[in-house]
Amino acid sequence: MKKLLFSYLLICIAGNVQGQKFDQLAKTPPMGWNSWNKFGCNVSDSLIMSMADAMVSSGMKEAGFEYIVIDDCWQVARDENGEIVADKVCFPNGIKYLADYIHSKGLKFGIYSCAGSLTCEKRPGALGHEYQDARTYARWGVDYLKEDWCNTTTQDAKSSYTNMRDALFAAKRPIVLSICEWGSNKPWEWASPIGHLWRTTGDINDSWNSMIGIFEKQKDLARYAGPGHWNDPDMLEVGNGKMTLEEYKTHFTLWCMLAAPLMSGNDLRNMSNDYRMILTNKEVIALDQDTLGRQATCYRDNGDYQIWVKQLAGNEKAVCLLNKSDEKKTVQVDFNLLSQIRGMGRFGGQQLKLEDYRVRDLWEHKDLTMKESTVYMELIPHSVKVFRFIKK
Repeated sequence: MKKLLFSYLLICIAGNVQGQKFDQLAKTPPMGWNSWNKFGCNVSDSLIMSMADAMVSSGMKEAGFEYIVIDDCWQVARDENGEIVADKVCFPNGIKYLADYIHSKGLKFGIYSCAGSLTCEKRPGALGHEYQDARTYARWGVDYLKEDWCNTTTQDAKSSYTNMRDALFAAKRPIVLSICEWGSNKPWEWASPIGHLWRTTGDINDSWNSMIGIFEKQKDLARYAGPGHWNDPDMLEVGNGKMTLEEYKTHFTLWCMLAAPLMSGNDLRNMSNDYRMILTNKEVIALDQDTLGRQATCYRDNGDYQIWVKQLAGNEKAVCLLNKSDEKKTVQVDFNLLSQIRGMGRFGGQQLKLEDYRVRDLWEHKDLTMKESTVYMELIPHSVKVFRFIKK
Protein backbone atom coordinates (compact mmCIF):
# COMPACT_ATOMS: atom_id res chain seq x y z
CA MET A 1 0.00 0.00 0.00
CA LYS A 2 2.83 2.40 0.91
CA LYS A 3 4.59 1.57 -2.38
CA LEU A 4 1.41 2.30 -4.32
CA LEU A 5 0.90 5.59 -2.51
CA PHE A 6 4.53 6.59 -3.12
CA SER A 7 4.23 5.77 -6.83
CA TYR A 8 1.03 7.78 -7.06
CA LEU A 9 2.72 10.79 -5.47
CA LEU A 10 5.62 10.57 -7.92
CA ILE A 11 3.20 10.50 -10.84
CA CYS A 12 1.34 13.55 -9.47
CA ILE A 13 4.58 15.47 -8.92
CA ALA A 14 5.83 14.64 -12.42
CA GLY A 15 2.52 15.75 -13.90
CA ASN A 16 2.62 19.01 -12.01
CA VAL A 17 6.20 19.71 -13.10
CA GLN A 18 5.33 19.12 -16.74
CA GLY A 19 2.17 21.22 -16.63
CA GLN A 20 3.94 24.56 -16.30
CA LYS A 21 5.22 27.47 -18.27
CA PHE A 22 8.53 29.17 -17.59
CA ASP A 23 7.22 31.70 -15.08
CA GLN A 24 10.32 33.88 -14.74
CA LEU A 25 10.07 35.12 -18.32
CA ALA A 26 8.42 38.28 -19.70
CA LYS A 27 8.15 40.02 -16.34
CA THR A 28 7.80 43.16 -18.44
CA PRO A 29 6.27 43.12 -21.96
CA PRO A 30 8.66 41.61 -24.53
CA MET A 31 10.37 44.08 -26.87
CA GLY A 32 11.85 43.19 -30.21
CA TRP A 33 11.42 43.01 -33.99
CA ASN A 34 9.36 40.66 -36.19
CA SER A 35 9.74 40.11 -39.91
CA TRP A 36 6.08 39.84 -40.98
CA ASN A 37 4.69 43.38 -41.23
CA LYS A 38 7.40 44.57 -43.61
CA PHE A 39 8.75 41.47 -45.34
CA GLY A 40 6.04 38.78 -45.19
CA CYS A 41 7.44 35.57 -46.70
CA ASN A 42 10.59 37.23 -48.06
CA VAL A 43 12.86 36.10 -45.23
CA SER A 44 16.45 34.85 -45.27
CA ASP A 45 19.37 34.54 -42.91
CA SER A 46 21.10 37.56 -44.49
CA LEU A 47 18.00 39.69 -43.91
CA ILE A 48 17.56 38.56 -40.32
CA MET A 49 21.25 39.03 -39.50
CA SER A 50 21.19 42.53 -40.98
CA MET A 51 18.21 43.37 -38.77
CA ALA A 52 20.13 42.19 -35.72
CA ASP A 53 23.02 44.42 -36.74
CA ALA A 54 20.66 47.36 -37.23
CA MET A 55 18.93 46.81 -33.90
CA VAL A 56 22.29 47.36 -32.24
CA SER A 57 23.53 50.24 -34.41
CA SER A 58 20.21 52.14 -34.37
CA GLY A 59 20.11 52.37 -30.60
CA MET A 60 17.08 50.12 -30.31
CA LYS A 61 18.94 47.48 -28.34
CA GLU A 62 20.13 50.15 -25.93
CA ALA A 63 16.51 51.34 -25.61
CA GLY A 64 15.40 47.84 -24.53
CA PHE A 65 14.56 45.93 -27.72
CA GLU A 66 16.04 42.42 -27.56
CA TYR A 67 14.15 39.78 -29.60
CA ILE A 68 14.72 39.18 -33.31
CA VAL A 69 11.80 37.01 -34.49
CA ILE A 70 11.38 35.25 -37.86
CA ASP A 71 7.71 34.92 -38.73
CA ASP A 72 6.15 32.50 -41.23
CA CYS A 73 7.89 30.96 -44.29
CA TRP A 74 11.26 29.94 -42.84
CA GLN A 75 10.15 26.26 -42.89
CA VAL A 76 9.39 24.20 -45.99
CA ALA A 77 8.87 20.55 -45.02
CA ARG A 78 9.41 17.73 -42.55
CA ASP A 79 12.01 15.04 -43.14
CA GLU A 80 11.49 11.28 -42.92
CA ASN A 81 11.76 11.48 -39.13
CA GLY A 82 9.24 14.27 -38.84
CA GLU A 83 11.87 16.95 -38.11
CA ILE A 84 10.99 20.44 -39.27
CA VAL A 85 13.16 21.52 -42.23
CA ALA A 86 14.24 25.10 -42.87
CA ASP A 87 14.42 26.53 -46.40
CA LYS A 88 17.97 25.59 -47.43
CA VAL A 89 18.12 28.30 -50.10
CA CYS A 90 17.19 31.15 -47.75
CA PHE A 91 18.86 29.67 -44.67
CA PRO A 92 21.83 27.72 -46.09
CA ASN A 93 23.66 27.55 -42.77
CA GLY A 94 20.64 26.38 -40.79
CA ILE A 95 18.66 28.03 -38.03
CA LYS A 96 21.11 27.32 -35.21
CA TYR A 97 23.78 29.29 -37.08
CA LEU A 98 21.37 32.22 -37.27
CA ALA A 99 20.45 31.95 -33.59
CA ASP A 100 24.12 31.88 -32.63
CA TYR A 101 24.75 35.03 -34.67
CA ILE A 102 21.87 36.86 -33.00
CA HIS A 103 23.07 35.76 -29.57
CA SER A 104 26.56 37.03 -30.42
CA LYS A 105 25.02 40.50 -30.72
CA GLY A 106 23.64 40.28 -27.19
CA LEU A 107 20.12 39.75 -28.55
CA LYS A 108 17.58 36.92 -28.30
CA PHE A 109 16.16 34.79 -31.10
CA GLY A 110 12.52 34.06 -31.88
CA ILE A 111 10.81 31.76 -34.35
CA TYR A 112 7.31 31.12 -35.70
CA SER A 113 5.07 28.07 -35.74
CA CYS A 114 1.36 27.34 -35.90
CA ALA A 115 -0.94 25.18 -33.78
CA GLY A 116 -2.63 23.75 -36.86
CA SER A 117 -1.55 21.19 -39.44
CA LEU A 118 -0.24 24.00 -41.68
CA THR A 119 0.86 27.56 -41.02
CA CYS A 120 -1.05 30.52 -42.44
CA GLU A 121 1.23 30.36 -45.51
CA LYS A 122 0.71 26.58 -45.89
CA ARG A 123 4.05 25.55 -44.43
CA PRO A 124 4.28 22.62 -41.95
CA GLY A 125 2.44 23.35 -38.69
CA ALA A 126 3.12 21.98 -35.22
CA LEU A 127 0.06 19.74 -34.84
CA GLY A 128 1.24 16.29 -33.72
CA HIS A 129 4.87 17.43 -33.56
CA GLU A 130 4.78 19.75 -30.54
CA TYR A 131 7.29 17.84 -28.39
CA GLN A 132 9.56 17.12 -31.35
CA ASP A 133 9.56 20.78 -32.43
CA ALA A 134 10.10 22.03 -28.89
CA ARG A 135 13.20 19.84 -28.59
CA THR A 136 14.43 21.15 -31.93
CA TYR A 137 13.87 24.77 -30.94
CA ALA A 138 15.69 24.20 -27.66
CA ARG A 139 18.61 22.63 -29.53
CA TRP A 140 18.75 25.58 -31.93
CA GLY A 141 18.78 28.13 -29.10
CA VAL A 142 15.33 29.65 -29.60
CA ASP A 143 14.25 32.15 -26.92
CA TYR A 144 10.76 33.09 -28.14
CA LEU A 145 8.05 31.16 -29.98
CA LYS A 146 5.11 32.81 -31.75
CA GLU A 147 2.46 30.14 -32.36
CA ASP A 148 -0.32 31.05 -34.81
CA TRP A 149 -3.83 29.57 -35.17
CA CYS A 150 -4.36 28.86 -38.88
CA ASN A 151 -5.63 25.51 -40.21
CA THR A 152 -6.77 24.32 -36.79
CA THR A 153 -10.25 23.11 -37.88
CA THR A 154 -11.89 21.54 -34.79
CA GLN A 155 -8.99 21.96 -32.36
CA ASP A 156 -9.62 23.35 -28.87
CA ALA A 157 -7.46 26.45 -28.39
CA LYS A 158 -6.76 26.04 -24.69
CA SER A 159 -5.77 22.37 -25.10
CA SER A 160 -3.62 23.04 -28.17
CA TYR A 161 -1.63 25.82 -26.55
CA THR A 162 -1.35 23.89 -23.29
CA ASN A 163 0.21 21.05 -25.27
CA MET A 164 2.85 23.38 -26.69
CA ARG A 165 3.47 24.93 -23.28
CA ASP A 166 4.12 21.47 -21.80
CA ALA A 167 6.35 20.56 -24.74
CA LEU A 168 8.48 23.68 -24.27
CA PHE A 169 8.79 23.04 -20.55
CA ALA A 170 9.79 19.42 -21.17
CA ALA A 171 12.50 20.60 -23.59
CA LYS A 172 14.07 22.45 -20.63
CA ARG A 173 15.00 25.68 -22.41
CA PRO A 174 13.22 28.83 -21.19
CA ILE A 175 11.22 30.03 -24.20
CA VAL A 176 8.63 32.81 -24.19
CA LEU A 177 5.33 31.49 -25.64
CA SER A 178 3.39 34.04 -27.69
CA ILE A 179 -0.17 32.82 -28.29
CA CYS A 180 -1.36 34.18 -31.65
CA GLU A 181 -4.96 33.00 -31.61
CA TRP A 182 -6.43 36.44 -32.55
CA GLY A 183 -8.71 36.67 -29.51
CA SER A 184 -11.17 34.24 -31.11
CA ASN A 185 -11.62 32.15 -27.95
CA LYS A 186 -11.10 34.94 -25.37
CA PRO A 187 -7.59 33.82 -24.40
CA TRP A 188 -7.38 36.51 -21.71
CA GLU A 189 -9.76 34.33 -19.69
CA TRP A 190 -7.60 31.17 -19.80
CA ALA A 191 -4.13 31.81 -21.22
CA SER A 192 -2.31 33.29 -18.21
CA PRO A 193 -1.00 29.91 -16.92
CA ILE A 194 -0.19 28.81 -20.48
CA GLY A 195 1.52 31.60 -22.40
CA HIS A 196 3.35 34.82 -21.67
CA LEU A 197 1.28 36.92 -24.08
CA TRP A 198 -1.82 36.39 -26.19
CA ARG A 199 -3.27 38.23 -29.14
CA THR A 200 -6.54 39.97 -28.37
CA THR A 201 -7.66 40.80 -31.94
CA GLY A 202 -7.11 40.04 -35.58
CA ASP A 203 -4.09 41.35 -37.46
CA ILE A 204 -3.11 45.00 -37.49
CA ASN A 205 -2.35 46.82 -40.72
CA ASP A 206 -0.49 50.06 -41.36
CA SER A 207 -3.44 52.46 -41.12
CA TRP A 208 -4.97 54.76 -38.54
CA ASN A 209 -8.34 53.01 -38.62
CA SER A 210 -6.83 49.57 -38.03
CA MET A 211 -4.59 50.75 -35.21
CA ILE A 212 -7.16 52.84 -33.35
CA GLY A 213 -9.82 50.15 -33.81
CA ILE A 214 -7.58 47.57 -32.17
CA PHE A 215 -6.76 50.00 -29.37
CA GLU A 216 -10.46 50.52 -28.64
CA LYS A 217 -10.92 46.77 -28.16
CA GLN A 218 -8.47 46.74 -25.25
CA LYS A 219 -10.70 48.83 -22.97
CA ASP A 220 -12.09 46.02 -20.83
CA LEU A 221 -9.00 43.80 -20.71
CA ALA A 222 -6.76 45.58 -18.20
CA ARG A 223 -7.53 43.22 -15.32
CA TYR A 224 -6.08 40.26 -17.24
CA ALA A 225 -2.59 41.73 -17.80
CA GLY A 226 0.42 41.68 -15.50
CA PRO A 227 4.01 40.51 -15.15
CA GLY A 228 4.49 37.31 -17.15
CA HIS A 229 1.04 37.46 -18.81
CA TRP A 230 0.22 40.24 -21.26
CA ASN A 231 -2.59 41.25 -23.58
CA ASP A 232 -1.12 41.58 -27.08
CA PRO A 233 -2.85 44.01 -29.48
CA ASP A 234 -0.43 42.90 -32.24
CA MET A 235 2.84 44.25 -33.53
CA LEU A 236 3.91 47.82 -34.21
CA GLU A 237 3.57 49.43 -37.63
CA VAL A 238 5.76 52.43 -36.76
CA GLY A 239 7.96 53.33 -39.72
CA ASN A 240 6.21 51.33 -42.44
CA GLY A 241 5.07 54.50 -44.15
CA LYS A 242 1.29 54.57 -44.40
CA MET A 243 0.51 56.62 -41.28
CA THR A 244 1.66 60.12 -40.48
CA LEU A 245 4.46 60.82 -38.04
CA GLU A 246 1.91 62.05 -35.50
CA GLU A 247 -0.17 58.88 -35.92
CA TYR A 248 2.92 56.73 -35.34
CA LYS A 249 3.69 58.68 -32.16
CA THR A 250 0.12 58.02 -31.05
CA HIS A 251 0.39 54.32 -31.97
CA PHE A 252 3.60 53.89 -29.99
CA THR A 253 2.31 55.84 -26.99
CA LEU A 254 -0.95 53.90 -26.79
CA TRP A 255 0.83 50.53 -26.96
CA CYS A 256 3.13 51.65 -24.12
CA MET A 257 0.14 52.79 -22.06
CA LEU A 258 -1.41 49.35 -22.62
CA ALA A 259 1.71 47.57 -21.33
CA ALA A 260 1.67 45.82 -24.70
CA PRO A 261 4.52 43.78 -26.17
CA LEU A 262 6.55 46.12 -28.40
CA MET A 263 7.45 44.23 -31.57
CA SER A 264 8.60 46.63 -34.26
CA GLY A 265 7.95 45.56 -37.83
CA ASN A 266 9.76 48.11 -39.99
CA ASP A 267 13.04 47.95 -41.91
CA LEU A 268 15.52 48.83 -39.17
CA ARG A 269 18.35 49.29 -41.68
CA ASN A 270 17.08 52.53 -43.20
CA MET A 271 14.90 54.17 -40.57
CA SER A 272 14.49 57.92 -40.72
CA ASN A 273 15.58 59.87 -37.67
CA ASP A 274 11.91 60.61 -36.96
CA TYR A 275 11.01 56.93 -36.80
CA ARG A 276 14.08 56.15 -34.73
CA MET A 277 13.13 58.96 -32.35
CA ILE A 278 9.73 57.37 -31.80
CA LEU A 279 10.95 53.81 -31.32
CA THR A 280 13.76 54.77 -28.95
CA ASN A 281 11.91 57.26 -26.73
CA LYS A 282 13.07 55.84 -23.42
CA GLU A 283 10.67 57.94 -21.35
CA VAL A 284 7.64 56.50 -23.16
CA ILE A 285 9.15 53.00 -23.22
CA ALA A 286 9.56 53.25 -19.43
CA LEU A 287 5.75 53.31 -19.14
CA ASP A 288 5.51 50.03 -21.05
CA GLN A 289 8.33 48.43 -19.06
CA ASP A 290 7.18 49.62 -15.65
CA THR A 291 7.63 46.84 -13.10
CA LEU A 292 4.12 47.18 -11.66
CA GLY A 293 2.84 45.81 -14.97
CA ARG A 294 -0.53 47.59 -15.06
CA GLN A 295 -2.41 48.19 -18.28
CA ALA A 296 -3.95 51.65 -18.64
CA THR A 297 -7.66 52.18 -18.19
CA CYS A 298 -9.93 54.76 -19.79
CA TYR A 299 -10.80 57.41 -17.18
CA ARG A 300 -12.86 59.63 -19.46
CA ASP A 301 -14.43 58.91 -22.82
CA ASN A 302 -15.95 61.88 -24.61
CA GLY A 303 -16.15 60.13 -27.95
CA ASP A 304 -13.24 61.47 -29.96
CA TYR A 305 -11.45 62.72 -26.84
CA GLN A 306 -10.30 60.27 -24.19
CA ILE A 307 -8.16 60.33 -21.05
CA TRP A 308 -6.26 57.16 -20.15
CA VAL A 309 -4.52 56.53 -16.82
CA LYS A 310 -1.79 53.98 -16.11
CA GLN A 311 -0.57 53.19 -12.62
CA LEU A 312 3.20 52.96 -12.23
CA ALA A 313 5.49 51.59 -9.57
CA GLY A 314 6.50 53.91 -6.73
CA ASN A 315 3.08 55.58 -6.43
CA GLU A 316 3.51 57.30 -9.80
CA LYS A 317 1.21 57.36 -12.82
CA ALA A 318 0.99 58.22 -16.50
CA VAL A 319 -1.87 60.15 -18.06
CA CYS A 320 -2.50 60.14 -21.81
CA LEU A 321 -4.79 62.60 -23.61
CA LEU A 322 -5.99 61.18 -26.93
CA ASN A 323 -7.63 63.05 -29.80
CA LYS A 324 -9.08 60.44 -32.17
CA SER A 325 -10.87 62.97 -34.35
CA ASP A 326 -9.87 64.44 -37.70
CA GLU A 327 -10.01 67.95 -36.25
CA LYS A 328 -7.92 69.91 -33.79
CA LYS A 329 -9.33 70.02 -30.26
CA THR A 330 -8.81 72.49 -27.44
CA VAL A 331 -9.34 70.70 -24.15
CA GLN A 332 -9.42 71.79 -20.53
CA VAL A 333 -7.05 69.73 -18.41
CA ASP A 334 -7.30 69.72 -14.61
CA PHE A 335 -3.93 68.42 -13.44
CA ASN A 336 -4.97 68.62 -9.81
CA LEU A 337 -7.83 66.21 -10.51
CA LEU A 338 -5.60 63.95 -12.64
CA SER A 339 -3.02 63.76 -9.87
CA GLN A 340 -5.59 62.14 -7.58
CA ILE A 341 -6.91 59.51 -10.01
CA ARG A 342 -5.87 56.04 -8.99
CA GLY A 343 -6.75 54.12 -12.14
CA MET A 344 -7.27 50.35 -11.90
CA GLY A 345 -6.81 48.93 -8.43
CA ARG A 346 -5.25 51.04 -5.68
CA PHE A 347 -1.88 52.55 -5.03
CA GLY A 348 -0.08 51.66 -1.85
CA GLY A 349 0.66 54.49 0.56
CA GLN A 350 -1.10 57.79 1.04
CA GLN A 351 -3.31 59.65 -1.42
CA LEU A 352 -1.09 62.16 -3.23
CA LYS A 353 -1.94 65.60 -4.61
CA LEU A 354 -0.53 67.68 -7.44
CA GLU A 355 2.03 69.38 -5.19
CA ASP A 356 3.50 65.97 -4.41
CA TYR A 357 4.46 65.47 -8.05
CA ARG A 358 6.41 67.02 -10.86
CA VAL A 359 4.58 66.55 -14.16
CA ARG A 360 6.74 65.61 -17.16
CA ASP A 361 5.79 65.77 -20.85
CA LEU A 362 7.27 62.55 -22.28
CA TRP A 363 7.44 63.69 -25.90
CA GLU A 364 8.73 67.18 -25.20
CA HIS A 365 11.13 65.72 -22.58
CA LYS A 366 10.55 68.52 -20.12
CA ASP A 367 8.67 69.20 -16.89
CA LEU A 368 5.57 71.37 -17.06
CA THR A 369 5.59 74.73 -15.35
CA MET A 370 2.01 75.56 -14.44
CA LYS A 371 0.85 78.77 -12.81
CA GLU A 372 -2.62 77.23 -12.53
CA SER A 373 -3.56 73.60 -12.07
CA THR A 374 -6.19 73.86 -14.81
CA VAL A 375 -4.92 74.69 -18.27
CA TYR A 376 -6.13 74.60 -21.87
CA MET A 377 -4.23 72.44 -24.33
CA GLU A 378 -4.43 71.96 -28.08
CA LEU A 379 -4.44 68.46 -29.53
CA ILE A 380 -3.94 68.20 -33.28
CA PRO A 381 -5.86 65.45 -35.15
CA HIS A 382 -4.95 61.83 -34.31
CA SER A 383 -2.52 62.90 -31.61
CA VAL A 384 -1.71 62.33 -27.97
CA LYS A 385 -0.10 64.13 -25.10
CA VAL A 386 1.35 61.91 -22.41
CA PHE A 387 2.50 62.99 -18.96
CA ARG A 388 4.24 61.21 -16.15
CA PHE A 389 3.40 62.23 -12.57
CA ILE A 390 6.73 61.75 -10.81
CA LYS A 391 6.90 61.76 -7.02
CA LYS A 392 9.01 64.58 -5.60
